[in-house]
Amino acid sequence: MSQAAAWSYTHKATHWPLTGRDDWTGAQTFGAPVVFDCDYIGKSVRMTDTKGVEFVTRQVIYTEKGDISQGDRVLLDESVLSDPLKAEAQEVRAVTRYADMDGQADDFEVAT
Repeated sequence: MSQAAAWSYTHKATHWPLTGRDDWTGAQTFGAPVVFDCDYIGKSVRMTDTKGVEFVTRQVIYTEKGDISQGDRVLLDESVLSDPLKAEAQEVRAVTRYADMDGQADDFEVAT
């Protein structure tokens, strides 16, 4: 973890990666929950996802965790629930990558 991240990423969040869809029901399937360090802000901003669809954010999470993708689920808190929908996790709508000023690990802005 970079020096900048060490002092700023003082909160915990949980990430459930989208692994696919059930062929029979069409329901989304997710991987195991992973807790990570982050910082966050609750704000409403109009953004565009990778498909060009506009949306208004609910929350924006800042982290060094680089494997979060559009369609995954995140929750601002630690959770061990295997189902992100039962945990009331939010869908990731956009991820933006930023260079780290220390040059150790890039930073990511995750919008839900």
